[in-house]
Amino acid sequence: MITYLYWLAVILVIAALLYLFSVRGKNWKVGAILGLIVFIVSWGAYYFRFQQVFVKRYGGVMTIHVPEGQRHLAATWKDDNLWIENYDPSSNTCYFTEYSKGNVLQGKVTIKECSPLMPQP
Repeated sequence: MITYLYWLAVILVIAALLYLFSVRGKNWKVGAILGLIVFIVSWGAYYFRFQQVFVKRYGGVMTIHVPEGQRHLAATWKDDNLWIENYDPSSNTCYFTEYSKGNVLQGKVTIKECSPLMPQP
């Protein structure tokens, strides 16, 4: 929910800038440039700072896909970074993958011969 409120606030700020500069001030170019700057800064702030904070602390929205051929085992938070554990049955290997803010620093731990206790098909 907080994610949607964030983007609604961004859209309202952009609309206000467009209205003030473009409609009232008769200067479409300045309004469009300021709106674009606000959008780019807001997107960068969301992607590199707010996304995981919103999800962890305020019930935000985030989607992660399990790689093809792997099975999801667990997920946990370390500070504001999400760690996902997946199992690859074909190689009998477990992967711990970190999803950090903006995917700038991602850790990955590989455990060979993992053999987690899973029901057999």
